[in-house]
Amino acid sequence: MTSQSGKSSPLSRRVVLGTALGGAAGAALPATAHAEQPSPQVAGGGRRPWRLRSTMTTDNAWAGFLRQQDLLWSRLPTRWYEGPFLGDGLLGSMIYQEPGVNQIRFTVQHGRVQDHRPQFGSGWGTCRLPVGHLTLEPVGTVTAVNWRLSLWNAELTGTVTTTAGTLTLAAIIHDEVLAIRARATGDERVVWTFHPEEAISPRKIQEAPPSGYTPNPPWTTKTAADGTEQVLQPLSGGQTATAYRRHGDELLVSVGHSAPSTTAAEADSLRNLRRAGSYSALRRKHTRWWHGFYRKSFVSFPDQRLQSFHWIQLYKVASASRAGGPPMATPGPWLEPTPWPAVWWNLNIQLEYWLIHGSNHLELDALATTLRQNQEQLVANVPAAYRSDSSGVGRSSDMFANREVGRPGTGAETGDLTWALHNVWLSYRHSMDESLLRDTVFPVLRRAINYYLHFLTPGSDGKLHLPSTLSPEYPVVPPQDTNYDLALIRWGCQTLLDSAERLGVDDASAPRWREVLAKLTPYPVDANGFMIGADTPYAQSHRHYSHLLMVYPLYLVNWDQPEKRELITKSIEHWHALTGAHRGYSYTGAASMYAMTGDGDTAIGYLRKFFDPTTRYPCQANTHYTEAGPVIETPLSASQSLHDMFCQSWGGVIRVFPAVPTAWADVTLHDFRTQGAFLVSAVRKAGRTRFIRIRSLAGEPLQLKHGLSGRLTVLLDDGSPARTHDLGDGVLSIELPKGREVLVHSGSRPDLVIAPVTVSEPGAAWGLP
Repeated sequence: MTSQSGKSSPLSRRVVLGTALGGAAGAALPATAHAEQPSPQVAGGGRRPWRLRSTMTTDNAWAGFLRQQDLLWSRLPTRWYEGPFLGDGLLGSMIYQEPGVNQIRFTVQHGRVQDHRPQFGSGWGTCRLPVGHLTLEPVGTVTAVNWRLSLWNAELTGTVTTTAGTLTLAAIIHDEVLAIRARATGDERVVWTFHPEEAISPRKIQEAPPSGYTPNPPWTTKTAADGTEQVLQPLSGGQTATAYRRHGDELLVSVGHSAPSTTAAEADSLRNLRRAGSYSALRRKHTRWWHGFYRKSFVSFPDQRLQSFHWIQLYKVASASRAGGPPMATPGPWLEPTPWPAVWWNLNIQLEYWLIHGSNHLELDALATTLRQNQEQLVANVPAAYRSDSSGVGRSSDMFANREVGRPGTGAETGDLTWALHNVWLSYRHSMDESLLRDTVFPVLRRAINYYLHFLTPGSDGKLHLPSTLSPEYPVVPPQDTNYDLALIRWGCQTLLDSAERLGVDDASAPRWREVLAKLTPYPVDANGFMIGADTPYAQSHRHYSHLLMVYPLYLVNWDQPEKRELITKSIEHWHALTGAHRGYSYTGAASMYAMTGDGDTAIGYLRKFFDPTTRYPCQANTHYTEAGPVIETPLSASQSLHDMFCQSWGGVIRVFPAVPTAWADVTLHDFRTQGAFLVSAVRKAGRTRFIRIRSLAGEPLQLKHGLSGRLTVLLDDGSPARTHDLGDGVLSIELPKGREVLVHSGSRPDLVIAPVTVSEPGAAWGLP
């Protein structure tokens, strides 16, 4: 079985590899690639067990390293994209100056708080809704701040200096509680006020409400028996409740949301406060979670500004998402005025979740749990005539994926669910959790592809063609054969065949999937590369790379196909040659595409455009990003671009340090998770890979493009030589059982130490230092 790339597909790799090891291609080699004899320390009677050592094993080591990545402020931020941010995947707060006054705002927003009136669409009827904000109101005029957002502790600490004295602050969010400790000296006082916000779509900054829309009822207040203050916001079909309690120098705030219950949120918010107890008690649980989070993987490279940025993105994504919770809306949990107060399915949600895979943080995957839990809604989203076997989702929705999808033939955007399922498939491939494949990927993808199959029709050329669909947000609709959808159909049919084989399912649709792969029309191309679709060239600047999905992230057309390299190159070049409409993720996308080609210097050049303040939409002071409103996916995708430079695992091959920029002579990776459920550790020094250690979590076939030169030593964790097979082109097949580790290096055994690298490109801290 082969994939569209011409290589054996990852899911069926076990069969192909078994054939290679036992067939005429050559016998398995005991310890080396290239049919060389084992090195002396491997051959013979004795074994030399090896052990990886790390300097990152203590709290002090982690605290010291992450302190160098912290955000700092020496002046008061005046906008949301300048200030500190806190979150726990549900509750979120951003801290900045209250507009126009001498106060400090702590926003109070929640990822589950939304309207429940789908008749008004995702922009108004099921959109995220504001909750409110706190203000800290100093007596004196603020003259300076000295703040640190500690990544290690996920805690804001520092001081506010005023003409009357000093305020000392500390703040965290954990278990849906914002906890703040504030103390005053001199003539200062600690004064807090909570300001409820109108429960109306933030989209009001751009347009009037739709016809027939009526505002939600006004909020009310009450005081609970224990003195806790509450703000109750009734909704049509739900309730939001904010509870806050001040005791001494501590303030605790929590938000509850319920639907369809119009009363449960009130009790939930009170229960959250009771469970929290005090700042100190909550902080102990909070830091325990975060310290465990960071230890799951490690990366260090010599560019201080980008290294810090990367660790801030890990903090950000963990603050914004947790498995089982709502998927990230475009602003994450930090709602601000925006025309996009919903989940966007045509690029945003995919980019938001890519970095969780390599960083070994699948516990953050709310996208996979959302699609598993809302399969009935995905069925209801397609026209009634197709609900017996099809599913879909429209461009934007609430956290329950509630949005109708249009029909091919009408110029509608129809492929977004299939693209989102590619993310879930990546989570499966990085975990090899067969339940995820069986319960989510296979059944939902089967229905998503079925929706396409209803509309594919044979042409006079004998090929299958798709009637008119939209390439996301491109202003011209092709008459047929949009590349966005053709790529997703190819990927989807091949993945269904591979999944059915893996699950042992004899699916009646398998012959149809094979027919589609054999007869689907080729991608429309012209002299400039991939077109938008048939008779529709890429002729005007466009931020999306939807017409290039077959290159990235699907890798159906890839650099391992020499005959496709010219097409790939000119397609990327032409995409960026037409300027004017590019956005931040246009640069991160190009960086990842060039990383696939192995060109790390061009990749980093494109990535740096996202950080160039002279570009129209650069990364902001606190590493967030804004266009017409906050859009969280772009900086998160920049971290994935870094991942793509350090380690790739598409097509069943792990590629270690495939596109490291020349200037980064030293790089350390530890427990970087790849497809096949492997954890990769590797060290690069002076521009050369010193060793690679791989641990198998699932016993999947291992193919490694190691980048090492000379004679290889390949040892299992007990010091015995591993069985290997040279597949050519620098790729080594290694037999590695589940739970075992293998060490690969050339020359004499290097120091097997995981440690931060020395910074060679100093940079200022993020924030307003």
